[in-house]
Amino acid sequence: MVSLKTIAEKCGVSTATVSKALNDQKDVSEETKNRIRKTAEALGYFPNAAARALKTNRSHNIGVLFEEEAGSGLTHEYFSGVLNGLKVQAEKQGYDITFINTCFENRRMSYYEHCRYRNFEGVAIVCADFNDPDVMELMNSDLPVVTIDYVHHNCTAVSSNNIQGMEDLVKYIYRQGHRKIAYIHGQEGSSVTKDRLASFYRTMEGLGLEVPEEYIRTADYLETKEAERQTKELLNLKDVPTCIIYPDDTALIGGRNVIMEMGLRIPEDISVAGYDGTRISQLLHPKLTTIRQNTELIGCEAARRLIGSIEKPRTTLVERVVIEGSLVPGQSVGRITP
Repeated sequence: MVSLKTIAEKCGVSTATVSKALNDQKDVSEETKNRIRKTAEALGYFPNAAARALKTNRSHNIGVLFEEEAGSGLTHEYFSGVLNGLKVQAEKQGYDITFINTCFENRRMSYYEHCRYRNFEGVAIVCADFNDPDVMELMNSDLPVVTIDYVHHNCTAVSSNNIQGMEDLVKYIYRQGHRKIAYIHGQEGSSVTKDRLASFYRTMEGLGLEVPEEYIRTADYLETKEAERQTKELLNLKDVPTCIIYPDDTALIGGRNVIMEMGLRIPEDISVAGYDGTRISQLLHPKLTTIRQNTELIGCEAARRLIGSIEKPRTTLVERVVIEGSLVPGQSVGRITP
């Protein structure tokens, strides 16, 4: 690895002069600075990150909190897309990302303590239990924080446009002739669920459609077992819906299994629609009708906003940034006569 001493010997100056030149200090002439910089570049010199952090009190490192309850971890398509967008944009702007945890040398520490220990300059909360006191401590701290799909008064939030997405989905199903539309939604406490559920009711009302209470069900995101159970109950109702919307494309697979076990066909006997627009949704037969979320852009925008608040704290505002999704018509919602 090329050192300051190597550059100094090559340029015939002291290591102190090299250090000053690379840090653009005023007591070195522009001619000398340019000569030293060109030599450093030619030799492939990279400043030592630890030494730079000590000198500038900046780590150029962002913490990422990712605690995903469903057990899919980094294999989950939605979160992996968000994390990749976050990583790519952070690296473009000269930052590294490190995952936050609560254990170090067999000693438990809070998320905030870990961030301080690692000298993170900011934090992106991609997935977490937002009611956890440790997570709340982090969001209320002095660190710049951006959240994904969760609104908090102290943090900029980046999310998909769940309100518009649900409206587009319901209106498409309506145009296909459906009037009896059931909705199995995700966890009650989630801000994503609140937005989608409110949009579902509002859109149905705007279309002049009533929503029977038994048409609204709950099943956790990314969980197939409860989606199976709720689907079976919906299909055993006296007044069966003609279309079922699921929390996401993965949960829909649970419902699809039940439908097939009961000897029913999609979309001839019952129509289904998902959410997320995962790759698997378009590999199934028939291809799913769903809303594709722009996960890469969500992650990219989260990184941009976070780095902006790190580098320009005086001009930073707490914002809610909404990223548009898109309807994927698929083939799982059939056309019927109203």
